[in-house]
Amino acid sequence: MIENRLSLFASFFQVDENPQLGMWLLYGTIVVLSIIAYHLGFSHKLPILKTMIVYLFLLLGSSILSFLGTVLPVAEGLLLIVLVLTVYRIRRKVEQRGEKQIKEVSIQKTE
Repeated sequence: MIENRLSLFASFFQVDENPQLGMWLLYGTIVVLSIIAYHLGFSHKLPILKTMIVYLFLLLGSSILSFLGTVLPVAEGLLLIVLVLTVYRIRRKVEQRGEKQIKEVSIQKTE
């Protein structure tokens, strides 16, 4: 009955058959994806103590999300967020390089 309600990652980690290992794997996945999403979209240069506080709250929040992630698509949503932010970062870098090349060409034409 419960295996029908599990999310994709929870069923992949077999939370219903081996709950202890499955929950740790789900927790680790959510922590890693949360850290990647934080770095791709929201991180700023912070002092070391503030950075440690941010990571502490990421770890605490991930424990709550891992319990919700057994029946809700939390890890799947985080994976989607990471993919979207990665595409955004790549497109932004490509646009910045293009703008830089346009500026260099316009400077060379004025000389």
